[in-house]
Amino acid sequence: MPFSDQRGGVDHHRREHVADGGSSIVDVPTLPMPAWGGLISVQFDFSGQTVLVTDVARITPAILERTLAANLSALFWLTQAALPLFERQEQGCVLVTSSVIGQRVAYPGLSHYAASKAGVNGFIRNAALELAPKGIRVNGVEPGVIRTPAMANLGDAELSSRIAGRGALGQQGEPADIAGAMLFLASDAASYITGQAIVVDGGVTLRDTTVSQHGAA
Repeated sequence: MPFSDQRGGVDHHRREHVADGGSSIVDVPTLPMPAWGGLISVQFDFSGQTVLVTDVARITPAILERTLAANLSALFWLTQAALPLFERQEQGCVLVTSSVIGQRVAYPGLSHYAASKAGVNGFIRNAALELAPKGIRVNGVEPGVIRTPAMANLGDAELSSRIAGRGALGQQGEPADIAGAMLFLASDAASYITGQAIVVDGGVTLRDTTVSQHGAA
């Protein structure tokens, strides 16, 4: 049963989550109206965690729950926090970071990560349909091989370069490439776009659907 309280000027809505015969209380803060009286137009979700490469046979409940909590559950709670404000404004934009892994590419040792990101893409489409009547758009970006510290978890720099080199553009992407796609989706130029995930991967998925530590298949 939802209820709210006030802590530090922020509304907190608690919802009872029931699963597997048990229940837990999820504390969902609600964003306050801006003090300057303007609008908050965009909610970005960049939640994530260090990816642990783990064979599917060795994934533990703790690893799976941590991955789903960071990559998928957090998206629901962040969106719920922004919704009351977006509804009062009668407009809003939810932007999500997904991945080419899960929907388009398979990678050994990342079954838990792939499952979470496939869920993210499902959220983008379904939430977009639900929230469109409220004037709220929901879109995302699917990064490919981007030059970030997190890439080190998938192998050495040579592996990353080899995978990126098989793409149409033949190089790794930069964080600015993802930022540019997000800025477009947040802008008025994308006002007629919702329920979509833009692939930003330098054309890697034009050729491959499976990658491995021995190169792309």
